[in-house]
Amino acid sequence: MKIIACIKQVPDTEARVKAEGGKVTWGEAALVINPFDEYAMEGALLQKEATNGTVTALCIGPESAREALKHALAMGADDAILVSDPALTTLDTQGAARILAAAIQKIGGVDMVVFGRQSLDDGSGLTAAQTARVLGWPMLGLAGQIKVEAGSVRAARVIEEGRQNVRAKLPAVVSVVQSIGEPRYPSFMGIRRASKAEIPVWSLKDLGLSAPAQLVSRSEFLTPPSRDVSCEIITGASPAEIADKLADKILAEKVL
Repeated sequence: MKIIACIKQVPDTEARVKAEGGKVTWGEAALVINPFDEYAMEGALLQKEATNGTVTALCIGPESAREALKHALAMGADDAILVSDPALTTLDTQGAARILAAAIQKIGGVDMVVFGRQSLDDGSGLTAAQTARVLGWPMLGLAGQIKVEAGSVRAARVIEEGRQNVRAKLPAVVSVVQSIGEPRYPSFMGIRRASKAEIPVWSLKDLGLSAPAQLVSRSEFLTPPSRDVSCEIITGASPAEIADKLADKILAEKVL
């Protein structure tokens, strides 16, 4: 079974993100694999083990995204592919879906594509479903458990009302949630193998695509307004006196 795990590189969760000049910046904070995509990797690796398959990590990003792919390789992915092009400086979820779908088709013979539920930086959670639509494959979202059987995939979806069991024929796209299983730590041997791995880089030309038009853009990010908060401590000789002062204060401020 051939499985693709789609990952993304994002700022570290400890980064102090702020808006400057209408754009988001995280300064010199480290860039890491999207935490939700570690669960996607775990879900893909579980299926690899269950079906004696292979896992390819796929990422769109700049050269720095190689580090996220090396993390995926250290976790147990068999190989990795980076899609990088100077024309991809601005990319919305629909554009990302078209590029990922083209890369998946170029790889060929894929049975399952696994996503995390959302990315930490954007958080829309739309790319998985949009990729499935471009591919023309069924989509099983919010999967907390996956099982492949007889040319189909069964997923237990984690929803507010409980769990929903669904099934679709392969090939299919699946997005997973944290209950898929705790992501495994990269092994020492995995880290060594990842450090020596050659990660091919595909451009838009390699995929036979031009830069997708950006359909959704954020015109401006605003820093939340500052708040001046003052605190007044009411004292008194007894609890009853404090209560009387508090009641007078509430009435004077017309809170009640």
